[in-house]
Amino acid sequence: MKRKLEEELIKWKNKAEHLPLLLRGARQVGKSYLIEHFGKTHFENIIKVDFEKRPDLSRCFINRDPEEIIKKLELFLGTKIIPGKTLLFLDEIQECPDALISLRYFKELMKDLHVIAAGSLMEFLLNNDKYSFPVGRVEFLYLRPFSFEEFLEEFSPIALERLQSITLKNTFSDIEHLELLKWIRKYFFIGGMPDAISTYKSTNSFLECQKVHRRILQAYESDLGKYSKHVEHKYLQMIFLKVPSLVGQILKYTNIDKETRSRDLKPAIHLLTSAGLILPVFATTASGLPLHAHIQDHRFKLMFLDIGLLQTASQVDAQDFFEKDILQINAGALAEQFVGQEILANDSPDQNRALLFWENKKSANAEVDFVKTIDSKIIAIEVKAGATGKLRSLHSFLKLKNFPIGVRISENVLSLYDHILSIPLYLTAHLDRLTMAGLKKIK
Repeated sequence: MKRKLEEELIKWKNKAEHLPLLLRGARQVGKSYLIEHFGKTHFENIIKVDFEKRPDLSRCFINRDPEEIIKKLELFLGTKIIPGKTLLFLDEIQECPDALISLRYFKELMKDLHVIAAGSLMEFLLNNDKYSFPVGRVEFLYLRPFSFEEFLEEFSPIALERLQSITLKNTFSDIEHLELLKWIRKYFFIGGMPDAISTYKSTNSFLECQKVHRRILQAYESDLGKYSKHVEHKYLQMIFLKVPSLVGQILKYTNIDKETRSRDLKPAIHLLTSAGLILPVFATTASGLPLHAHIQDHRFKLMFLDIGLLQTASQVDAQDFFEKDILQINAGALAEQFVGQEILANDSPDQNRALLFWENKKSANAEVDFVKTIDSKIIAIEVKAGATGKLRSLHSFLKLKNFPIGVRISENVLSLYDHILSIPLYLTAHLDRLTMAGLKKIK
């Protein structure tokens, strides 16, 4: 299955001076599959060192000299490793801290060799002060669940091609619009986890997809035991099970558990965020650029890793799912999850910036779902249901900040009216391009 991030890997391979690469992302988003596919496609051979399956190979990295490391690996694996022709893939690198530390020396002493490292629990190693991380001597890329466009490419590449050409002047017919909303509904249900997408392709069954979701959720819950040396297991489990019911709400610790102190829950939230299982959306005053300089880190919402996992974890009523307005399912939480997930999926792959929202503390109901920077301009985004959804908060934001345009994402067709750009859900990936076009039209 094709991933857009492969284009970034090709650019990395072709750089005159490349650094060792760390591919980061939550478990089961497809990191190992992507690297192996990339290695087989773009190198003469790929050598995979899986420290979880072969802990004995950790011995090769005690000496930090890359030439010595490579000689030992060749001896252990019985295969030549040739710079420029071989991709060395260090998988589950969190099991071998020496391998992570050694990356700096590959950059300095064996810069022609292409090295990629990944690991489902790598973030804990990166955040561990005990180890000297090679800052400035490695590159980062982040892999997330399949975006809607990556999903669509698997099932309807013609529809995807049509999406790429849409402009404010050249939009969809009513029939095309309704057809794409059907695909959005399917994506809401199936989500972006590779195993769920693969299962739907082979079975055409939503029920089988839910079985995959439950298996992944159970695997994540089992993994919590691996984190418990950092934070008490009961707090991790409490948050993981509760977050699906809290998506889209400003977090109040009492909503997780009335009997548990916030100081016990905060480390668990931080740890699950590091693992990529939950995603914070921080409040910002949006008082200037960069937006992240104006974060109010005590005010935040939480999102889940993936919309398909969220709908299964939330036990969304099947009848509601296929009969209700998309943006009303689960009180709009799935729609907000989708838009946030799309913004992250289409952000620069070498960035891992938190999502942001805006609220006006002087008005109890003034809150804008997301704010982001597009071409050095602050853009407010509301996710609204139906044709009659009110936009008081969005208009309030535009008036207060004296900004020329706001964005509404809904089931409505693409349009621009009264300084509000209405973008249908299926075009969320084109948010930046369409917003800039809207700004030009207003001027």
